[in-house]
Amino acid sequence: MSEEISPILVVDDERAMRESLAAWLREDGYRVDMAADGPQALERVREMDYAVCFVDLKMPGGMDGIETMREIRRLRPDTAVVIVTAFAAVDTAVTAMKEGAHDYLVKPFNVEEVSLLTKRLVEMREIRRDNRWLRRKLSERYQLGDILSKSPRMQAIFDLVRRVADLKSTVLILGESGTGKELIAGAIHDLGGRKEKPFVHVACTALAETLLESELFGHEKGSFTGAHTRKIGKFEQADGGTILLDEIGDITPKLQLELLRVLEEKSFFRVGGAEEIRVDVRIIAATNRDLEQAVREGAFREDLYYRLNVVSIRLPPLRERREDIPLLVRHFLRRFAAEFDTPPKEVSDAALKVLVAWDWPGNVRELENAVERAIVTCPVEVLGPECFDFLPRIIPEAEWDVPTDLSIEELEKRVIPAVLRRTGGNVKRAAEILGIDRSTLYDKMRRYELRR
Repeated sequence: MSEEISPILVVDDERAMRESLAAWLREDGYRVDMAADGPQALERVREMDYAVCFVDLKMPGGMDGIETMREIRRLRPDTAVVIVTAFAAVDTAVTAMKEGAHDYLVKPFNVEEVSLLTKRLVEMREIRRDNRWLRRKLSERYQLGDILSKSPRMQAIFDLVRRVADLKSTVLILGESGTGKELIAGAIHDLGGRKEKPFVHVACTALAETLLESELFGHEKGSFTGAHTRKIGKFEQADGGTILLDEIGDITPKLQLELLRVLEEKSFFRVGGAEEIRVDVRIIAATNRDLEQAVREGAFREDLYYRLNVVSIRLPPLRERREDIPLLVRHFLRRFAAEFDTPPKEVSDAALKVLVAWDWPGNVRELENAVERAIVTCPVEVLGPECFDFLPRIIPEAEWDVPTDLSIEELEKRVIPAVLRRTGGNVKRAAEILGIDRSTLYDKMRRYELRR
C-alpha cells in the first residue's frame, strides 16, 4: 500500500477518537493526518489531495461534519468522505450520504470494518483515475468526440470528419438506426469553426407536416389556430451554427421544396410571415433510408438529394465492424460503473465471443442497452455468457456440415429459419444474407409455412 498514493485525513474533536482511528489506519499502511475541527481540516485539504476523509458529524466551533463535508467535496471532488456518527444520529448520517458522503460509520465501530471500507474507497479512487487515463489514451487512438472505434472503415470516417469540419459544405450521413449518425454530426460541429455557436437537432419523423414546418421555420402570431405568439424556428435558432435534420428521408414533398429554397437562397419565411429571414447555417442531414432508391421511386426530390449529398458519410453497421465490439463493451462497463458509482465489472472471453457473434440489428445502441441490462441483472464481478441469456438469439449456432442427401427445397426449409433466427426476424436483413429479394423470401416463407 503506497502512503504517497493514499493519504487519509481523520477529523474529530475528540483527541482519543481521532488518534485511535489514525493509529489503526497507519497499521494498514496509509499515511494519516489529523484535524480537530472543520476549519483545520479544510486547511489540510487545500494542501493535500486525500484519498479518504473520515469526518465526525458533531463538532463544536460553528462548523459541523455536514458543512465540512460539503467544503471538502467542493475543494476536492475526487476525495471520498466518510461521516462518523453516534448511534443516535444515524438518520442524519444517511441524509449526509444523500448530500455527497460516500459512506458512514457508527461509533463505536469495528476496526476491521474500517479497514475494509478504506480499502474499497481507495481502490475505487484508483480505478476512477485509471479510467480517466485510459480514456485519454483511447481518445488519442480510437476516439472522435463521443464515438469509439478501431475499425479501419471508421478510422477513415474519422479522418473525413476532421477534413470537412471547417467547411461550409452540406453533409449527408447515411446509416442504420443506432450506428451513431447524430454523434458524427456533433463531432463535425465540435471540430469546426462553428463549435461556439448552436448545434440544433431536429427529428423530422417526430412531427406532422404542418408542425414540422413551424418547428423548422417558425411562425407569426395568428398564422394558424393556436398560434398565440410569434415562434422562432430551428433555422433561426441555429444561425451561425449547425442544424442536424435527422431522418431527412421522411419529410413531405412540400417541405422538401421549402428546404431546397433554404439551401439555394439561404433564406426562408416564417409560416404566415412576409419578412424574408436570412441565416448562416451549416446543414447536416441524416437518414437510414436509401435516398437514391427514394429518388428513383419519385418519393424524394432529385435536386434536393444532390444539394444534400455534397459530402456523403456512410456509417457501417456494427456487424460489419465486429472488432469494435470488445472495445465498446469495455467502454460501456467503465461508463456505467462511473454512473452507478460502483467498481467496473469485467467481461469474460466466452461472453465476448457470444457478443461478437451476434449481428446486432439495433447496432451500437442495442449493444449499449444489452451491457447495461447485464450489469443490472447479473450480480457478479465478471459477466459471462449466462448474463446475456435475455438475448438467447445471440448464442452462435454450431458449425453446419452441408448435407449431401437433401433436395434444394429441404435445404431451404432448414437454412431460411436459421437465418431468420440470426437476424432476430428481420426479413430485409435475412434476404440480404441469402442474396435474394425480400419478395422472394416472403414467397418462400409462405410456401414452407415459416414464421419470422
